[in-house]
Amino acid sequence: MVAPQVLGFLAFVIGPIVAVFWFALHRRNLLTGQSTFIALENFETMFTSDAVFQKVLVNSLVFTAGLVPLNIALALFLALLLARQLPGVVAFRTLFFAPVVTSAVAWAIVWRFMLQNETGTINQILALVGIVGPNWLREEGWAMASVIVTRVLKNVGLNMIIYLAAIQSIPTEFRDAARVDGANGWHVLRYVTLPLLAPTTLLISVITIVGSLQVFDHILLMTGGGPANATMVLVFYIYQQGFNFFNTGYASAVAVMLFVVTLGLTLLQWSLRSREG
Repeated sequence: MVAPQVLGFLAFVIGPIVAVFWFALHRRNLLTGQSTFIALENFETMFTSDAVFQKVLVNSLVFTAGLVPLNIALALFLALLLARQLPGVVAFRTLFFAPVVTSAVAWAIVWRFMLQNETGTINQILALVGIVGPNWLREEGWAMASVIVTRVLKNVGLNMIIYLAAIQSIPTEFRDAARVDGANGWHVLRYVTLPLLAPTTLLISVITIVGSLQVFDHILLMTGGGPANATMVLVFYIYQQGFNFFNTGYASAVAVMLFVVTLGLTLLQWSLRSREG
């Protein structure tokens, strides 16, 4: 009964993964079809002579380091607000979740127009109060910050819903007992709510980190990896090497490095969580 599922998993998941590791040991050209076994030469090139890869690796870590804490903090803040029985709370939950189900392409294109230099909506609003806004997507520091913030706004609703479900599952007796013992709102949050949300936070952290390392459409549509490779991340670099330069062997090697980075960060999170526990 499970044989079709197992065969599909082997053919479409395990098979491609093994193929990527095998291709990473070759110099392959997508156009000519030529393939030469070169062992670990692609990896040696990565860390010794490919300055772009080294910048891309740093960019990916910066993107993750900026996106993950901001996403988690905002999601938790919104969940704590929307967990209260306030008028219109359902409408606000829908409003914050709407970007999650919005087309990523449409979202990125709209924000690209809004963040244009002089004609963009953001800079026009800033001009009303006498502030000259930067060229958000064409200046290196601002470009990365812009991509991070817009990506957070796109996906924070999903983590908010997960946190909201976890908060609502906490028995009210725990908070009531803390208040009877003299705890104020901050103490209840710090010593009751947040510790009970720790497993949920770990789950959200893992999901968000993996997602941040797989961002492609957002980068492609908003900045194209620019300016000067300032927003070029690993997935976009894999695409560029494989389908712009047709160097599928080197692209596979970069994909292996992406796998290693993702696995390393995930294991680090699990390790830190186990020590806290």
